[in-house]
Amino acid sequence: MTDTNSGAEPCHLTVTRAVSGGIGIITASGEIDHESVGQLREALLPGGAPEPERVVLDLGAVTFMDSSGINVLIAAYHALNDTQGWLRLARPPAPVLRTIELVSLDTVLTCYPTVEQAATA
Repeated sequence: MTDTNSGAEPCHLTVTRAVSGGIGIITASGEIDHESVGQLREALLPGGAPEPERVVLDLGAVTFMDSSGINVLIAAYHALNDTQGWLRLARPPAPVLRTIELVSLDTVLTCYPTVEQAATA
């Protein structure tokens, strides 16, 4: 796994990336807001090297997500769909799921109770 939280200042979000069976597994931990969303954006929308076109975002350890996070999820959804890929969400805690539901993002991005279910659905 690669930790993309590599800045000089401490941050309240940690993002790790791994690939399993050709599927990108991105795990976020902490708060996703306007100050930390860049890390999530880099993990979901990397530039340069080819990345998996199928991605599961594990939100199980996310304690807060604002509209900045929603915007990155929408951008990643569109980018992956443009390449015939997909983005699926796994384990969103109740407060994060509520944010996703408030903007009806759950009608576009399916939320799964486990990473395994998201990867194999």
